[in-house]
Amino acid sequence: MTLRLLRRWAGGLSLRGRLLWGILLPVGLFVVLNTVSLYRQALAAADTAYDRTLLASAKSIGELLEVSGTGTEAHVVATVPYSALEAFEADNRSRIFYKVSGFNGEMISGFPELATWRGRVPDQGPYSALVDFYDDVCQGVPVRVAVLLQPVAGNGAQGMATIQVAETLELRRTLAQRLLVDTLWRQAALLALIATVVVVVVHRTTQPVRRLSERLRHRDDADLSPLDVADAPRELQPLVEATNQVMGRLDHLLAHQKRFVRDTAHQLRTPLAVLKAQVQSALRGDMAPGTALAEINQTVDRATQLANQMLSLAKVEQLRQQGDAPVLDWAEIVRAVALDVAPLVAERDIEFDLEAVEAPVRGHEWALRELVRNLLHNAIRHTPDRGRLTVRLVGDGRHVALTIADSGPGIGDEMRQRLFQPFATGDSRHGTGLGLAICQEIVRSLGGQLSLDNRLHQGRVTGLDATVRLELATLSI
Repeated sequence: MTLRLLRRWAGGLSLRGRLLWGILLPVGLFVVLNTVSLYRQALAAADTAYDRTLLASAKSIGELLEVSGTGTEAHVVATVPYSALEAFEADNRSRIFYKVSGFNGEMISGFPELATWRGRVPDQGPYSALVDFYDDVCQGVPVRVAVLLQPVAGNGAQGMATIQVAETLELRRTLAQRLLVDTLWRQAALLALIATVVVVVVHRTTQPVRRLSERLRHRDDADLSPLDVADAPRELQPLVEATNQVMGRLDHLLAHQKRFVRDTAHQLRTPLAVLKAQVQSALRGDMAPGTALAEINQTVDRATQLANQMLSLAKVEQLRQQGDAPVLDWAEIVRAVALDVAPLVAERDIEFDLEAVEAPVRGHEWALRELVRNLLHNAIRHTPDRGRLTVRLVGDGRHVALTIADSGPGIGDEMRQRLFQPFATGDSRHGTGLGLAICQEIVRSLGGQLSLDNRLHQGRVTGLDATVRLELATLSI
């Protein structure tokens, strides 16, 4: 839940805020951890400095120890002068405690509240003397204690006396806090400098982004021209190029839609006007009802065909925008479409030959079917009764070619230049002029080529070959 809230909070930040928090947050955490470490190091440094003073006081006391008595009556006598504790008089915030213990641990002099040392001297200490340092509590306050094991001899008796000198921690902590505060001021100044640099650098770095945003915001709604990438930073160039690609696709799509609407309005106006005139003529009784209905039926059929082909042309563009198409066997589609048009072939008594090898291509099934259907309908329409129509689908290892060869009159050079244009037809009574335009758009969307070539025999046109070449693909499993 906390991570989700952090992500939601970070998602609402600006780029400047994200960079600022992304840099300052880890640096701030490092400063906190470093502060704790510095405070401990400062305390350790203060302990090292003031431990020398405690040891010096313990040595001063140890140098004045004497042995009184002999044999079993021998005992240590301690004389603690003021000079032994003189080193601590410069700061009245600290309190000093000491304790001298004899050969058998009995207290000789000092403060009984200071607990007797029961530890052991480190094997490798920082000093050559038998010294130990530890933290303890005396009279309810924490203290730092220095222990010195001092050999004492005299009057035929010798032994090891224990000298303890303790100091409260106010002075040490004050020194450590002063070192810490001095360090924190420098680190705070460093954080402020980093924040300032981040804000300034991010502000200057994001100026191209703001300029780009302003240019886009003040653009005309219909302006989809490419953005200039010359002054864009290297990191922004992929974004600008991708934006230009998107706007290019939108420009192409909008141009196609505008052309579709314009052409549709223009082309449907004529059959609708004719249909209205025919209906009015029939209502006035200018012709027999049967004849009027037959003409109306022909006009409706032509308008329906035109509307269907206009929708097909629009669907080609829609499929083009969908990206990669599946891999299909084109031969199966060719056979299926040939079976659909078989009644038309039989009605005209056309000799029909079909040869199709396996041809895996990448494309949408509707587009491949529409392509073959339009080419076959066009070939059947131009093939004379009892003529010949041949369909061949062959491949060469890299490409596959579909050739539909009719035995019609072919096309002239002038008509060849206009046949792929929408609404260009050689005979307006038997077509809308969209069939080959649809085929051309489908072939382009599939990355292929479409060609129309007159077939010649001894200098005479014997028919037309419509050939579509597509790249072979691997059949998906």
